[in-house]
Amino acid sequence: MQQRLGTTERADRFYGDQVLDHLNARMQEFVARQEMFFLATADRHGECDSTFRAGPPGFVRVLDARTLAYPEYRGNGVMASVGNISENPRLGILMIDFTRDRIGLHVNGRARVVMDEEMRANHAGLPVDPIPGRRAQLWVTVEVEEAYIHCAKHIPHLQKVPAQQRGARAWGTDDFKRKGGDFFGAAAEAGERLPFQRTERKNEHLRGGLHEDADEVAYRGVTATYGSEPVGSTPLDPRVAPAYGAEPRVSGREDFVEELNAEFLDRVERVLARAQPRRPAEDEPEFRGWFDRRDV
Repeated sequence: MQQRLGTTERADRFYGDQVLDHLNARMQEFVARQEMFFLATADRHGECDSTFRAGPPGFVRVLDARTLAYPEYRGNGVMASVGNISENPRLGILMIDFTRDRIGLHVNGRARVVMDEEMRANHAGLPVDPIPGRRAQLWVTVEVEEAYIHCAKHIPHLQKVPAQQRGARAWGTDDFKRKGGDFFGAAAEAGERLPFQRTERKNEHLRGGLHEDADEVAYRGVTATYGSEPVGSTPLDPRVAPAYGAEPRVSGREDFVEELNAEFLDRVERVLARAQPRRPAEDEPEFRGWFDRRDV
């Protein structure tokens, strides 16, 4: 993409100047005062989730220059992020300071889930939060592989609302309305959706029984399909079924993945063939996007 769009030199300069494999002193100070971050994870198939985490300043702990940790509080029980990490330890964290410095920090790395008792046994200085809804059930430790800046130019400047105006936050509540209720009207459409059916897949979380692929369906011993093409038809013998988090084998999976990759790359090539490097607005005032509108 960099070569096609003419950004290789600029990207190399960014890699060389800004991307570290650890948290330097200023990054550590930045992390220690953050009250929220955005978290990206994916399961073993590449199915993604993004989510939001928040807590009091310092809820993300810098254990050392190459390791940080954050607590998992009691939530809705779906455990989507932790479920993903159990299958795929790679994650991405984005912290943004909207109120003071208007700057962001990316941290990419490998994660491990640790029970609260084990975490406290190894790190005696961890505080015990007095708020029940902010007491960690478990922790995620992150081995830092990349740490780099998120530029300020599109970050809005926000201001904190005084505590007496914003009201108390309902940490750990199970009250439906205090958690947001049916804000988006999803429950009202429940009758139009397929019924939720829990499958035998051990790492069941957000997508439930409605999302099927070759590995998940193989647990039930049936043939999965992608479009009209069969994916695999070999049921797993329960005596040799993989352990929690392991990837089951399905006949034809490797060929199927290669076909998908080839199809994906072909689509990328067609899109890139239509793309043009972005020029400064003053050099091309009629520019209105990445593609010639006649080709859309």
